[in-house]
Amino acid sequence: MTDSFRYIFGPVHSWRLGSSLGVDPLTSHDKICNMDCVYCQLGKTTQLTYERKIYVELKDVLHEISRVPLDTVDHITFSGRGEPTLALNLGELIRGIKKTRPEKVAVLTNSSLMDRLDVRDDLMRADFVLAKIDAGDQLVFEKVVGGKALDLKKIVEGIKDFRRTFKGKLALQIMLIDDNFENIRQIAQVARSIGADEVELDTPLRPCGVKPLNRELMQKAKTLFADMPVVSVYDLPHKEYTPMDERATIKRHGNFKKTTFSI
Repeated sequence: MTDSFRYIFGPVHSWRLGSSLGVDPLTSHDKICNMDCVYCQLGKTTQLTYERKIYVELKDVLHEISRVPLDTVDHITFSGRGEPTLALNLGELIRGIKKTRPEKVAVLTNSSLMDRLDVRDDLMRADFVLAKIDAGDQLVFEKVVGGKALDLKKIVEGIKDFRRTFKGKLALQIMLIDDNFENIRQIAQVARSIGADEVELDTPLRPCGVKPLNRELMQKAKTLFADMPVVSVYDLPHKEYTPMDERATIKRHGNFKKTTFSI
């Protein structure tokens, strides 16, 4: 299929979400984010911003989603080329989708804006929020995510505030690489203090600027979360999939054709 979608991509097979139809609420040729993570499978951040604004109109997103047959996906998931909570109309987008589609709505967030009440209010409308925590202290945080203007303690407190009132499912995403593996005990302490419904240990298996950790190291890391509901990317089998629009999916999801599982 030609590159016929501007706002959606997939469906992709997600080891966390099943069959997931992606929605990019920023939708730009450039990567728009407030972090520049060393492991990002979409490359360097070209538009580094901390400002929330409207990038995509609800009617345009709903028009594209209406072209996707019912019963083909498990979740409609906000992600894409940057941080979805930068979309000022994220709450409106979630509400609009839930009014017109039966699938559950998920949001993948780097957690950076969760100390803001307006962001937490928008996320409250989702069924499943997957919030990223990649460090247990500020130095490692800045090394991994390039977030010198962001305060890890504020981010963690924002997730805790969200956890107290959110009625849906909250998962913590932890991307493990060489740069933060020695910080794993502190990361586990942070995760324990939040008390999410699930802890997801990931390592970058699609092509990016750093190497993934092998199964042995990931299993070692998993033992430190044994008192929590934890799952690792290596726990579940890899599944091949064919998205509706391959070019749009690679642009917003990374090169899924070069996933490495035999490490």
